[in-house]
Amino acid sequence: MEIHSILFVCLGNICRSPLAEGIAREIARKAGLSLRLDSAGTSGWHIDEPPCERSIMVGKRHKIDISNLKGRKVSVYSDLEFDLIIAMDRQNYSDLLQLGFPREKLALMGDFGLGGQEIPDPYYFRDLDGFEKVYSMLESAITELIERILDKRL
Repeated sequence: MEIHSILFVCLGNICRSPLAEGIAREIARKAGLSLRLDSAGTSGWHIDEPPCERSIMVGKRHKIDISNLKGRKVSVYSDLEFDLIIAMDRQNYSDLLQLGFPREKLALMGDFGLGGQEIPDPYYFRDLDGFEKVYSMLESAITELIERILDKRL
């Protein structure tokens, strides 16, 4: 399967998935890969809100600006066009299946070089350490993802 578009999905679309989108944009750009990248949440709690402050701060520490992104809810009607839809954890994956997304378009972020680990939701963490850990996990997994796309191993 050739990948031209990727949607990153978490629960609220304010912590993990916008960070994943920002990281993927930067890694794809550096690799010279043109991809359509977006993010969404399985809940509608943060529609049109910017990413949470701590995700924005951690992104900026790594020279990635996600402050202009806006939260949105994933929709089987408008998001089926994505070639690959990547869930941050097993609950997000399960929710995507229940919403009607086909299993063959879905993947778990942790399946890209992280041995199937889930990307923890840092929303309730009190400090930036949890966000830094999430950033590091995402950067590692997305680097593996982009390498697989470039090598046509996906």
